Amino acid sequence: MTIISKFKKKFYFVAAGYFKFFANISLKKWHPRIVIITGSAGKTTMLNLVESQLGAKAHYSHNANSAFGIAFDILGMRGITGSKLKWIKLIVKTPFRAFTYQHRQPFYIVECDGERPHEAEFIAKWLKPEVSCWVSLGRSHAVFFENEVKSGRFANIDEAIAHEFSTIPANTKKLVLIDDESKKMHECTEGLKAKVVPVNQKDLKNYEVYPDKAIFDFGKHKFQFNEPMPRDVTVQLLMLGELMEYLGEKINYTLDDFKMPPARCNYLRGKKGITIIDSSYNAHIISMTTVLDMVKVLKADHKWLVIGDIIDQGQLEGEEHKKLAKLLLDTKVQNIVMVGRRTKKYTYPLLKDKVKNVHSFDKPQQALKYLEENLTGKETVIFKGSQYLEWIVEKLLEDPRDVEKLARQDEAHRRRRASWGLE
Repeated sequence: MTIISKFKKKFYFVAAGYFKFFANISLKKWHPRIVIITGSAGKTTMLNLVESQLGAKAHYSHNANSAFGIAFDILGMRGITGSKLKWIKLIVKTPFRAFTYQHRQPFYIVECDGERPHEAEFIAKWLKPEVSCWVSLGRSHAVFFENEVKSGRFANIDEAIAHEFSTIPANTKKLVLIDDESKKMHECTEGLKAKVVPVNQKDLKNYEVYPDKAIFDFGKHKFQFNEPMPRDVTVQLLMLGELMEYLGEKINYTLDDFKMPPARCNYLRGKKGITIIDSSYNAHIISMTTVLDMVKVLKADHKWLVIGDIIDQGQLEGEEHKKLAKLLLDTKVQNIVMVGRRTKKYTYPLLKDKVKNVHSFDKPQQALKYLEENLTGKETVIFKGSQYLEWIVEKLLEDPRDVEKLARQDEAHRRRRASWGLE
């Protein structure tokens, strides 16, 4: 690690500490019951599910899951993207907001990321939640934990990531919800003072998924969505039930109006009559597995996959992309279109002689041209991965106004896409 990178790493928490100090003044006046939602994938889905139940009774940390973001959220301020000058305004404004602004809702539902070493720990020790929901565990943002292994603190990346997430249950006061099928979650939550409740997907009796809906049947009750939700959402639904019971709130099983955040398995109409399922928000092996498992049982004909690289994996990227190849072999879709140098280097060679229709492109522009020339209108096209796949989705939309339903539509991301030649 260079001297500059070490300085940036240290300064991050110094600066976060400044905003935390003043946000905490407002938080203590507010004094809500705090629920933290964390994990490698599925956090935002869980946050939105809780919002579907508690509604106006809670404030939700939408688009704010970092140490900075949560501090700004408590103070009712928006973070900064792409403007260093505006940071000065935030620094000056923050003390005034601490004494003049206060949320009023009885609950605060917080999404907490663990992509940066010690950040989840920073947030957990600060907020000390009453309840935590640990929805998943895997190698998201693995590249950021390489130095934790090199330093000798942990034996491997998996141990480092698990430890980071485990700091949230360790600082939880009353109730910790975990996935019963995760051995590591069980290990990390042994001996906690808070009550640990595992939820198990075996409680799901039946699951059906279509391009425009999904049904989760638990026997005594069922949830139905107007979106193609992956089976792994079972974990969040079970945690939702446990959480509502603990909070003494009635659960609503009718979720016809529930909308997923952009690019998390959203149903869209495309040109020529194609059906689009957009899950291009992010990609690591957990979220890839979740979506590809859904694709296998998706009730639709002529299924096509558009797959982008898995990023932020560092030295593990080859290993993770080879795992992706095995997952893709099992989907039995009609066509696979891959975009990016990593899938081209590691994934495509393992598929080209085993899959009839598989194509690899370096750039989104090339993939878009192939799709436009070969889609007939009968296809259901599922997007998953990085490499600005949302730009391809945008070009294939039947109604251009649906662009507002896509990920990364802020000005900063539009500038980044433009630098790639994606206008």
